Amino acid sequence: MCCGWSRSRGGAACRYSPAPPGSQAPRTSRRGPMLDHVIKGATVVDGTGVPAFVADVGIRDGRIAVVGTIHEESRTAEDAAGLVLAPGFVDPHTHYDAQLFWDPYATPSLNHGVTTVAGGNCGFTLAPLHPDRPQDADYTRRMMSKVEGMSLVALEEGAPWSWSSFGEYLDALEGRIAVNAGFMVGHCALRRYVMGPDAVGGQPTSKQLAEIVRLLHEAMDAGAWGFSTTQSSTHSDGDGRPVASRHARPKELIALSRAVGEHEGTQIEAIVAGCLDQFSDAEIDLFVEMSAAAGRPLNWNVLTVDAAVPERVPRQLTASERARKAGGRVVALTMPILTPMNMSLGTFCALNLIPGWGEILALPVPERIARLRDARVRAEMLRRAASKEAGVFRRLTNFGRYVIGDTYSAANEGLTGRVVRDIAAERGLDPFTCLVEICAEDDLRTVLWPMPTDNDPASWALRAETWGHEDVLLGGSDAGAHLDRMCGAPYTTRFLGDCLRGRKLVGLEQAVKMLTDDPARLFGLRERGRIQEGFHADLVLFDPERIDADKATLVHDLPGDSPRLDSRAIGVRAVWVNGVAAIRDDVVTGAVPGRVLRSGRDTRTVSTR
Repeated sequence: MCCGWSRSRGGAACRYSPAPPGSQAPRTSRRGPMLDHVIKGATVVDGTGVPAFVADVGIRDGRIAVVGTIHEESRTAEDAAGLVLAPGFVDPHTHYDAQLFWDPYATPSLNHGVTTVAGGNCGFTLAPLHPDRPQDADYTRRMMSKVEGMSLVALEEGAPWSWSSFGEYLDALEGRIAVNAGFMVGHCALRRYVMGPDAVGGQPTSKQLAEIVRLLHEAMDAGAWGFSTTQSSTHSDGDGRPVASRHARPKELIALSRAVGEHEGTQIEAIVAGCLDQFSDAEIDLFVEMSAAAGRPLNWNVLTVDAAVPERVPRQLTASERARKAGGRVVALTMPILTPMNMSLGTFCALNLIPGWGEILALPVPERIARLRDARVRAEMLRRAASKEAGVFRRLTNFGRYVIGDTYSAANEGLTGRVVRDIAAERGLDPFTCLVEICAEDDLRTVLWPMPTDNDPASWALRAETWGHEDVLLGGSDAGAHLDRMCGAPYTTRFLGDCLRGRKLVGLEQAVKMLTDDPARLFGLRERGRIQEGFHADLVLFDPERIDADKATLVHDLPGDSPRLDSRAIGVRAVWVNGVAAIRDDVVTGAVPGRVLRSGRDTRTVSTR
């Protein structure tokens, strides 16, 4: 369905003055078979962090054949003077598991230069599914709709659901995607396959645990990148019950981690409640033991950096320090931008995750409005929201700083774009009461945009410092999930624009390395993440004077006309995946050159021992 899109952008290329050539000096190409394509005179930022240099880059058979001065003929060529050529970006945390079936371009990530995505995170995957229980597919769809904010209609109509094993799921994507994609296998699916409905609330027998482990081995044999799980209190299934993996005890998690260590090119991704604020001692112990048992890296998300909570970063990175001493490695993902979130009192969003709020916001709308208009109920909600147990969600409770988005009633005419604090002052109300009254007039359909509280210079300085830690990696976009609430996919272009023309917290070469080679090395990607002869030709060509992301807008282009937030890429001239142009001036080309990346074949082992 995305082949018909016709998004475009204009603007001529602007000059960029590169730093002196680095260790990869350009050279004159030698004669060989004709090149497929040549990108001439680009400012090459190769992903290693060395200074940029001007060079031609030749592509042959999907790989980078030459980096230097090219005189030989090629089938096609283009002038890239004044433009930056970088390796394709690697997004380490996405949920494109379903979307790739109806959108092989993984939009908008591909538009923003992402050529490789890691999926199957947080313990949630669409496979394996038990062949004798068709109801498991329905359970999985409802769970994904609830916990990952995916349209249930899109899940039902957009994916074939023709697989049973994890390998069959990977095969269903093979040859039909425009990005490179690798997938963890989710703990919830493994448990459900073996234990059925007892996966929620039950403990496996020794025989069942052995079967869960065997199923994980089978998935990794087929190419799963490893194992993902969640213990987070925010993750509930379509019935409102804690998802299956939340019932697993450490013994089960360690057994699965050991299995990961028996396969080449694998690792672990895990979420616990403390990821949202600060880890408990038990959670640190668990991460350290899981990584050490596997001898593989474990990554988690998302590390929230806020100068108002200076103790958070040191506490969260304690897990990394202890893991290295124990023979493991724990890597924190953190976002280099502030991602706006689309809130509402009428639909499930982050507000539902504040302790004590979920049961109220899950009520039928008339009853919900009545409860919200009760001053005693609001007072208790605010008390719970300010408590320590609310963790990082405390940042969402400065209701005076909310901006009103779309409204739907005559009573709210003219409020769009206004700040709640100002409206509340005019009406003589406290901000939360004012917000509730506005939403009630719209039957709770009002769109709300909280202004970030951590957009201050001290928080940005702390972010820049944190990014330099050896166990901190940029990522955590959640692209493919929470589609109508947030749009994290454009973090790559927005970050580069900020580095070039905004806060300039990181130089261009280092910024590109953080988006390319660093995640490629964490996952052990073979010959990806750098512009280097012999590497796969995953490339992004962009205008350094313009590179950025447009604001997120709501579009209705999912199966069933379901909505999602989308964002145009600004200044991206072209994106190549395996040597084939997949994006030209923010428009998909129709080519599907991506590959399903399988562990062992496409990833090498990154051992922690």
